Amino acid sequence: MEKVAQGAEAIISRKGNVVVKERISKGYRHKSIDSRLRKLRTRKEARLLQKLKSAGIAAPALLNSCEKSMRLEMEYLEGPKVRDVLDSNVELAREIGLLVGRLHANDIVHGDLTTSNMILSDGKIHLIDFGLSSVSLKVEDKAVDLQVLLRALLSKHSGVFDVAYDLVLEGYFQENPSAGEVVARLDVVESRGRNKKRLAANSKSS
Repeated sequence: MEKVAQGAEAIISRKGNVVVKERISKGYRHKSIDSRLRKLRTRKEARLLQKLKSAGIAAPALLNSCEKSMRLEMEYLEGPKVRDVLDSNVELAREIGLLVGRLHANDIVHGDLTTSNMILSDGKIHLIDFGLSSVSLKVEDKAVDLQVLLRALLSKHSGVFDVAYDLVLEGYFQENPSAGEVVARLDVVESRGRNKKRLAANSKSS
């Protein structure tokens, strides 16, 4: 089995057309708490992947899950990360908006919406890495999810940001009936962030 990546919470490996995600133990946590948390997060992610499939949202298919070993087995998606192709094909931003709109319309919040967590496979964008995802009815949670995406676009794709931003929102409004409410809350979230920065700057200068 080939190790593909390791994050703070899990090791990702590949065996043929199967990707294995194994949650790793944290030495700083009490053993029983650590085990319970990893089992809970494994179960939660497995259920989310099943919900995504039922909702017709493009994501890796869940092949197997085991709470005892804290492992998930998913299909391997062949293709580049959207991070590496968006600048040369900005029209993909509209598909990102459609995908995120569909996600939020089904009350799923990704938690880490970046173009590094999107793969272009078989001509279609798939979302990956649902370790921070949750089911939420809250408009605020969806607005923050959208904020993470837009900030990622500005950070990694600044050259096409203006066009990408408009295309993302175009797709988002098409797929999410509550898009207007979410985008209005996004303005509030962004304003709150700017106010915090101003307060921090003022406290440093005083």
